[in-house]
Amino acid sequence: MDNGYVYSVNAIWISILLDYILGFGFAFVAGFFRKPFLKHKWWPFFVAMTFTMLCILALESSCDETAAAVLKDGEMKSNIISTQIKEHQKFGGVYPELASRLHLQNVASVIFMALDKAGIKPEELTHVAVTAGPGLPGALQVGVIAAKTVAAYLGIPLIGVHHLAGHLYANEYAGDFHFPMIACLASGGNSEIILMKDHLDFEIVGQTLDDAIGEAFDKVAREIGLPYPGGVAIDKLCKAHPEVKPFKLPFPRVPGYNLSYSGLKSAIIRKVEQEKAQNGGKLSDERVIEYAKSVEVAFVNQFVRKAFKAAEDFHAKMVIIGGGVSANSYLRSEVLKHKDEYEVLIPPMWCTTDNASMIAKAADHIIDAGYGIKRYYPNIEVINNNIDPKGHVYNVAYINSNSAIKTNDKILNFILSISEK
Repeated sequence: MDNGYVYSVNAIWISILLDYILGFGFAFVAGFFRKPFLKHKWWPFFVAMTFTMLCILALESSCDETAAAVLKDGEMKSNIISTQIKEHQKFGGVYPELASRLHLQNVASVIFMALDKAGIKPEELTHVAVTAGPGLPGALQVGVIAAKTVAAYLGIPLIGVHHLAGHLYANEYAGDFHFPMIACLASGGNSEIILMKDHLDFEIVGQTLDDAIGEAFDKVAREIGLPYPGGVAIDKLCKAHPEVKPFKLPFPRVPGYNLSYSGLKSAIIRKVEQEKAQNGGKLSDERVIEYAKSVEVAFVNQFVRKAFKAAEDFHAKMVIIGGGVSANSYLRSEVLKHKDEYEVLIPPMWCTTDNASMIAKAADHIIDAGYGIKRYYPNIEVINNNIDPKGHVYNVAYINSNSAIKTNDKILNFILSISEK
């Protein structure tokens, strides 16, 4: 036999052996810093992932934005948002039934646009991620069914993502997380102060006992004559009149790191009603600005004081903010005042409102944690892993389906059509 042939064959086998050794080594290093993956029943997945580039299609439809994004190997390739704000303004808030119908109307288009802008073919996707809750039930259902359909047709894993976890991971577009850290969630439906000791490790140490900060902003804004969304209107008015000084409002006394906005909100609304009754049913423009400024300062200061008290007590290295109210300019400036004491991350403005790129970021870490390994098919029985070994709830389970394809033929036909191109 030709010696050159023998040497070539030996070289090939040596090369293959080295590839396996190096691959296992890389996977071991990755697992060492993340979790002891050899104890995990899916440890071969971590080895395989060393050679696999993740390509995630993420969907978000929890409220009044229909969104799709593509994240490839940790890099955002596209982020498409179809907002419904103008449609809901006439009602002074989100009309749930209308929101669901608009999601159904727009979901296929945003999926197509996200894939097209990213330059990704459907068969290149490795995972589908979707907001599984919390949110409006009808709105969530549209996104979930669309995600199930895509995952079922392509035979790839489906990841359910907690909406609030997505808001926190929006900060990763601004920088890396350093633990332990305090994460502040400020939105229309949630106000929470969370201790994070590691990725996907959420411990709520403080939360609103009644209204959320965004909800309180909206209700006060409506009473003083500002349009929906009220928090945005208040912020714009305050930025346009920086010379206006706020008047003092009471500071709620609540235990620990908890928050309260209902009593303060109600007191302000009663005060506004009394003034309007004495002035022909309306406030002067100057008084509207004063109320807007005073409310913004009072609401934000309560949140910031409690958050940084928690950061001090838990010896946090970093403080981050997330949620729709994280776009508030006064909140952002107040948090940044502490950048000499702590590392501070605030999400980019484009990533403060509901979007799918934040869902993709959270899904990326969920996959890292060992979820999203099984391929997804309709009618498959899947274990719902809602709680991690430490007992922290983060709702990142697979989503069961009995009729994903039957209930959304329109979306399946759309996926089939673009797959054939």
